[in-house]
Amino acid sequence: MTKTDGQLQRDVMEELEWEPSIDHADIGVAANDGVVTLSGFVKSYPEKLAAEQAARRVAGVKAIAEEIKVRFASDPKTADHEIARRILDILAWDVLVPDDRITVKVEHGWVTLNGDVEWNYQSNEARKVAGRITGVLGVTNLIKVKTLPAAFDIKERIVAAFKRQANFDAGSVTVATEGGTVKLGGRVKAWHERGVAERAAWAAPGVTKVEDNIVVAL
Repeated sequence: MTKTDGQLQRDVMEELEWEPSIDHADIGVAANDGVVTLSGFVKSYPEKLAAEQAARRVAGVKAIAEEIKVRFASDPKTADHEIARRILDILAWDVLVPDDRITVKVEHGWVTLNGDVEWNYQSNEARKVAGRITGVLGVTNLIKVKTLPAAFDIKERIVAAFKRQANFDAGSVTVATEGGTVKLGGRVKAWHERGVAERAAWAAPGVTKVEDNIVVAL
């Protein structure tokens, strides 16, 4: 009986797993009408040959497209699954990021982050972590900031930030919220005060965007 592509793929993968001279963890297998494609990485040329021989032993294999690459232990680990694993490991160690609420997908070196967090800085930190990994070509950050900000809370943060610095008056700063967007208005005496208000707004939970329309009255 002719094997289906799925059956043939599973048989080849099991043969690779059974062969003691092969580390099958980084080898991928695809099957199409009896043609088996081997891809991924091995640690030596003899291991590459052993993988090909193991695949040929499987009944139903008509031809092999051999795309396995030899990569030595000292070479950088830049396969997609290795990049994803490295990102997850670093997120788990990063106290700024709730790693249990973030998922990672890597496709040809491009990272996509998904999930939801309560603070904008957590989303930014996850993006920075992913971007620092060797082999990453780019990052698409789809992490959502879930908690909606409250205008009162943001106003209080701005007032507190101004109080920590001498001669600052937050009374003339206005705050409005729309979803995750904060709109700042009013007047301040210096550009530095404008920056303080904007940073205080970004520090509030749920903020995804800050529109700073504060006027500096020089």
